[in-house]
Amino acid sequence: MLEKTEPQTIAPQQFAEIERKHGANNYTILGDVVLSHGEGVWLYDTNGNRYLDCLSAYSAVSQGHCHPRILQAMIDQAQRLPLASRAFRNDQFAKFLLKLNEVTGFDKALPMNSGAEAIETALKLTRKWAYTRKGVPHNQAEIIVAQGNFHGRTTTIISFSTETAYREMFGPHTPGFTTVPYGDIEAIRRSITPNTAGILIEPIQGEGGVIVPPDGYMRAVRDICTKNNILFMADEIQVGLGRTGKMFAFEHENARPDILILGKALSGGFYPVSAICADTEIMDVFEPGDHGSTYGGNPLGAAVATEALNVIVDEHLAERAAELGEYYLERLAEIPSPYVKEVRGKGLLIGIEVNETAGGAHRFCLELQKRGILCKDTHKTVIRFAPPLVIDKETIDWTIPIVTEVLNMPQN
Repeated sequence: MLEKTEPQTIAPQQFAEIERKHGANNYTILGDVVLSHGEGVWLYDTNGNRYLDCLSAYSAVSQGHCHPRILQAMIDQAQRLPLASRAFRNDQFAKFLLKLNEVTGFDKALPMNSGAEAIETALKLTRKWAYTRKGVPHNQAEIIVAQGNFHGRTTTIISFSTETAYREMFGPHTPGFTTVPYGDIEAIRRSITPNTAGILIEPIQGEGGVIVPPDGYMRAVRDICTKNNILFMADEIQVGLGRTGKMFAFEHENARPDILILGKALSGGFYPVSAICADTEIMDVFEPGDHGSTYGGNPLGAAVATEALNVIVDEHLAERAAELGEYYLERLAEIPSPYVKEVRGKGLLIGIEVNETAGGAHRFCLELQKRGILCKDTHKTVIRFAPPLVIDKETIDWTIPIVTEVLNMPQN
């Protein structure tokens, strides 16, 4: 375990001043902590204080911070060949494709960088499939999405967001999307038209507040898509790769999508890597020139992602998430507090929703930070607990009295 480090010469408030002066004001920073390094489930600030990471960079570091195997894979490849044009083949890309095929079971994959890029890729693939295979009239494809979704912040993606702050000042918005209530299967049925090309769904809405849909929902979406010749796109960028106690969240209901969208933990937090996975009859609607990325599928990203997947499999992280997630959920649900409305989740993705008398979730997150636990509120009323999947029971037990005390703090 890392030892407490000596304070650096730049004070935390100076970091904040520099960011305010020279950075864009596009994030609300939680507290005054300035992080400097991490190991496993722990993060350390510039003053040498230690914190349990219960956000995992939105599941990107499911394997833990600075996992030695992924780190070594990155160093080794960086010393050999970090980047080459996709106009040529490289030895790491093929290995990555084989590993994705082994882990996901899909025939083919198309790698990109960020999660939002993977979503855009899936939307493009679905639209072209609709025009070339289903016979939807050109430029009339419709895609069904869910209220409360979070799929990224590009101009097309925010066009079908239901969060006002993401949309309001960024129009005109891209057409072609129909929004239905999340978890409402009948609303999906009513929204289908001859031009419906696909349905884009998160198996669990993470940013939406750790919203778990009713049992059978994902299976019903799968069946509707099969019956109506519609592509089912599952956004597993945040909830996939072991987070919910299965390798993929769709496995909880045997609801295999037509297009699986991955990111975040796909590189263990070392490098931006995302991908869409699909079988040949769908993926092959793409032809040379239809899509691409300078860095998508680069040797460094491919080597890192291959080892990140190896770690998830070799260390049985999905199984750990299932066991420890159930335990953590039970322990958190037992906490007596006048402010807790509900504790919900799956695997190591858990949300504590506070009631109207709590004064919002933000104040609890600030106090948890002071006591060595880093969480973040989402949708103002939910505290999200999503630690790296390498967390152990002893560390979970350490958090319970702290969370209990914080959840019983009166408002000032």
